[in-house]
Amino acid sequence: MGVKKKNRSYFVWEFGKSPEVAIEIVSNKIGNELGSKLQDYARSGVAYYVVFDPLHQLGEPMLGIYYLQGKNYILLNNLFLSQVNLGLTIWSGKFEGKEYNWLRWCDKSGRILLTGDEQAQQERQKAEQERQRADRLAEILRQKGINPDEL
Repeated sequence: MGVKKKNRSYFVWEFGKSPEVAIEIVSNKIGNELGSKLQDYARSGVAYYVVFDPLHQLGEPMLGIYYLQGKNYILLNNLFLSQVNLGLTIWSGKFEGKEYNWLRWCDKSGRILLTGDEQAQQERQKAEQERQRADRLAEILRQKGINPDEL
C-alpha cells in the first residue's frame, strides 16, 4: 500500500489564498506554459509565474519570470521577486551527483541560498578547519614547552 502524499496540489480554497509564486519546469512542447497556463495562473491571482526551460523546448530564454499587473502578466527584465524578497538564478554545477543547469533561489545580490545539505557540509568544513587550526596552535605551544592540555 502506497503512502498518501499530502499537499501534492495547491487548492486556493484549502489554503485561503493564491500562491505567491508558481514555477513551471518545461519538459516538452505540449505543456502550453506560455499560453493557457499563463492565463490560468493570472486568473488565479498568482503574483509570479516562473517558466524554467532547461532544455530550451520553448526557445530562449531558459528562465522567464512574469509578474502579475492587473489581470495580465508582464515579463520581468530582472530575476528578483520583490514581493517575496527572493531571486532566482541558474546555477551550473553538480548537485546530488548530476552536472546540470539548476534553478536556484538567491538573495537580492544574486548569492545562492544554500540547501540544508549544503549548509551542513559548509559547517562541517568550517569545523574541520577550526580543528586543524587548534591542532597547529597546540603543536606550536608544545614546541615552546607548554602543554596545551594544562591551559
